[in-house]
Amino acid sequence: MTAIQWSDGAPIYRQLKERVIAMMLDGVLKPGDALPSVRQVAAEYQLNPITVSRAYQELADEALVEKRRGLGMYVTEEAAKKLLFNERERFLREEWPLVLERIMRLGLTPEELLVDAKAGSP
Repeated sequence: MTAIQWSDGAPIYRQLKERVIAMMLDGVLKPGDALPSVRQVAAEYQLNPITVSRAYQELADEALVEKRRGLGMYVTEEAAKKLLFNERERFLREEWPLVLERIMRLGLTPEELLVDAKAGSP
């Protein structure tokens, strides 16, 4: 895992869970990959092992990781598809209406958005 800045806005276990999810979506953690052990994460980030276990348990409850007895936690085969589907649904339900409202308020046309998007791309 990489350096994490903890915020006061959410419980640490939830922030850790979101970080693992981001790593799955970014392809850092792929299906079949092992998660670092609870002890390893707890030591590296100076967390209580119960905090790490809670984050991992929520990932397991959502079938994003699976426990393998004596081996640890592994990313499931369907995790990436499930996460992508959930993130797309959340974007369309929560974020897109706000973006669309702003587009309409600014009077932007689809052509202007496409031209500006192409101009800004590398």
